[in-house]
Amino acid sequence: MKIRRAEERDMDGINSLLCQVLTVHHNGRPDLFKANAKKYTDEELKAILKDDARPIFVGVDEEENVMGYAFCVFQQHIGNNILTDVKSLYIDDLCVDEKIRGQHIGRQLYEYVLDYARKSSCYNVTLNVWSCNESARKFYERCGLVPQKIGMEKIL
Repeated sequence: MKIRRAEERDMDGINSLLCQVLTVHHNGRPDLFKANAKKYTDEELKAILKDDARPIFVGVDEEENVMGYAFCVFQQHIGNNILTDVKSLYIDDLCVDEKIRGQHIGRQLYEYVLDYARKSSCYNVTLNVWSCNESARKFYERCGLVPQKIGMEKIL
């Protein structure tokens, strides 16, 4: 597998994986996530692909088929009254095609993101995981991530 910055030619593969993620979230929280929806329009996705502040990395096979992706966003709170100016790389979304999970593709994508963050002078890498997505939470724990903050709710 080769990992590289995503390009427009990867959009079909990325969109397929975005649908897989949405299905997991919809199945876990149908009260919050719509069925058969798309996280980004093609125009929005094209804009993200060109945005250096929001890099997307893809793992591809020999035929350049997308096997997995990591959507990232640089975050920094310069001049904030209470937060320091540290630069973070936030993993907005990480997915491996459900048909080929268990081959350490997600781990390789995650390690690639860590290396990219180090080379970009980031202090840390952060992400959020829905509590209904236990397999993702366990994956991130195996990668060495620990809770930074906990979101809580009371459904009325």
